[in-house]
Amino acid sequence: MNYITSTELRTKTSELVKALKKGQSVSLLHHSRIIGTFEPKIKDEPVKIVDVKALKKFLDEIKPKKLIPRKDRDKIYRKHLEEKYGKGLS
Repeated sequence: MNYITSTELRTKTSELVKALKKGQSVSLLHHSRIIGTFEPKIKDEPVKIVDVKALKKFLDEIKPKKLIPRKDRDKIYRKHLEEKYGKGLS
């Protein structure tokens, strides 16, 4: 598989994935013109953590920036619903 059309993206994604896993690049055709290429990503080495400080730093980097406690989620959601639809709806 050297090319795939824009309309075939939905139906032939499994073939595209197989080709990329083999290391092949695939051209994307749109209206009989090549508009881009899919190229396999170079495999990244997994992150190796040697000490506890590095582990804590890594966890802080991947943690979401804004965490809302479970207790407050319901209050915030209810407030949003009242603002959107008005008070007293059940």
